[in-house]
Amino acid sequence: MAQKIQKTNVRRLLDAAGIAYELIEYAVDESDLSATHVAEQLGEDVDAVFKTIVLEGDKTKHFVCVVPGACEVDLKKAARASGNKSCKPIPQKELLPLTGYIRGGCCPIGMKKPFPTYIDETCLLHEKIYPQDLINYVPLEVSDLI
Repeated sequence: MAQKIQKTNVRRLLDAAGIAYELIEYAVDESDLSATHVAEQLGEDVDAVFKTIVLEGDKTKHFVCVVPGACEVDLKKAARASGNKSCKPIPQKELLPLTGYIRGGCCPIGMKKPFPTYIDETCLLHEKIYPQDLINYVPLEVSDLI
């Protein structure tokens, strides 16, 4: 008998919004939570696997950036996109209380409260992530972040 997959908050929200998605399971490796490792397990191009990074700006406080898995967010570009002069990633210990997500499982959908969210412009190159649905739902601002 197949094990029933627990419906996550993100799945409930996407279902309620009528947004199509594909559920892809993979084994979580606590010793390697990198997007590169996830992409390898899924047999996907790492540039099509995006990661979510929560930052704190000097003016606007918390905001979120979504970038391709093998890339690092350019903090100067992220600051500029978000209306800050500077920014930095939040400490890991603040991630769960702030967003409701743990490291390696953070998603721009369904955070405890909505934060301004920016996605790197390369998302438009990937049909599989349905960027327009995601951009409209969160909402995301498309920016040059890498």
